[in-house]
Formats: sequence, C-alpha cells, structure tokens
Amino acid sequence: MRVAAIQMNSSDDLDGNLRAADELLTEASCRDVRLAVLPENFAFIGVDDADKIALAEEEGAGPIQDFLADAARRLQLWIVSGSLPLVSPKPDLCFGGCVVFGADGSAYGTYRKIHLFDVDLPDSDESYRESATMDRGRERVVVDTPAGCTGLSICYDLRFPELYRELTCMGATVFTVPAAFTETTGRAHWQPLLRARAIENLAYVIAPGQFGAHPNGRTTWGHSQIVDPWGQVLAEQAEGACVVDAELDPGLPSRLREQFPVLEHRYERQA
Repeated sequence: MRVAAIQMNSSDDLDGNLRAADELLTEASCRDVRLAVLPENFAFIGVDDADKIALAEEEGAGPIQDFLADAARRLQLWIVSGSLPLVSPKPDLCFGGCVVFGADGSAYGTYRKIHLFDVDLPDSDESYRESATMDRGRERVVVDTPAGCTGLSICYDLRFPELYRELTCMGATVFTVPAAFTETTGRAHWQPLLRARAIENLAYVIAPGQFGAHPNGRTTWGHSQIVDPWGQVLAEQAEGACVVDAELDPGLPSRLREQFPVLEHRYERQA
C-alpha cells in the first residue's frame, strides 16, 4: 500500500495553510496514497509562539479538525494530522495534538506531544522554550491504520528511543514523525535519528517536515522522508511543498522480526 509524507512551509495564514494542505492531500489521493501524514504545525506557525494558543481547539471540534475530517472523507484517505493546537486545562498553554482521521472522516486516536523542545542550540544564538506555550502530553498512542499498527510521535520525540520501544511493545510496526526540525539540528541529526528508530525497532518511519523560512524568523530543515524497517530511505525530498510517497509492505516488519529476532534478545536488568 502507498503512504505519503506531506512537506509544507506553513505561515501565520490559517486559511492559506489549509488550502495548501488540501492541494497536497488531493495530490496524494491522486497517487493512490491510502495514508498521508502532515507535518508538525501544518495549519499555523505564528509570528510569536503564543499566537497558536488563541487557535486551540477542543478535541473533536473546531475548524482545523473539521477541515481534516472533511478532507479524509472526500478524498477517501487516512490522515495523520501532524500537529495542531488543542486546548489544555492550563489556559495559558495548549497541547501539540496529533489526531488520526480515517477515510470515513472519523477520528481514531489523538496523541499529545510528550517531549517539549526547551533547548539552547550549541554554537548558535537559537533558543527554544516550547514549555512556555505548550502543555506536555502523558500517554503513548498507537492506532490501527491501513499501514499497520501506527505509533504516533511529534518532532523532538525523535530523540527519545525509549518512546519508540514502548510503542513497539504496544504493537507498532509503523512510526509517524511529523516535524518542524530546525535547520541546524536537522542538518546534523534528522536522517540518522530517523534511520536509527527504524532499525532499532524494525519498523517503517514516515517523517514529514516543515521546510524553509517562517514568520517567526526561524528556518526548518525539510528533507521529508520514508524509511523502511531495515533503515533504507525509500523516498526523500529536501525542499519544496510536495508529496513524498512510497510503497509499504505492511507485513514486512513482522517477517523481519521473526527472521532477525533482535527484539526478543533484549536483556532487562532485574531489580
């Protein structure tokens, strides 16, 4: 079956971003893609990080989720929504939420970003504090999709291999990693980390990214790609708004795990 990573250059124009996403999702559908993954913050990247809080939606309601449900139904496409702002119990914060929509337009699961990007980049004046505007999620989430059992993650989560091992233990054979990786960290670490998560868990990785300059003055890396369970990059594009698609064999991770049983060889130290 065919899957796609949707690469975008999102801005502070919500309606414009939704139109751009619709065009790319339509293109994916025309390529016979059955599951498409949007990038982190696909619907909105503001001038200020706090701008997204005003757009935060209750789970299951709001114009961004309405758009996704309609697109999934109209295009007969499973959509992993990258991330969008969801309401937090803390009024000055929002969650980074990834909602999975089936081809019938129904929501099948929601993941809230666990690891928040609070860093000062080495040898750079770049500084990030996601926790200043975002609440942290707590739950690991897998969803059964046409691609197989799909483990959800967002961007900075990629640096925490224990999350992906936990998702694998929950049955995941595919990981989605929607991102807005910085140009600095993306150049150094994006592809090595994606390939490592695939190899460690013998799982597919679908990783769409933001690319280029954004209204907040930051530049993202792009290089959206799809990686197979052996670590081979099946498809990649560095720049440009585009559909990066590839054919997946949903049964391959299970076969590889039987033939190369590294997951069974884990040694767990006894307390």
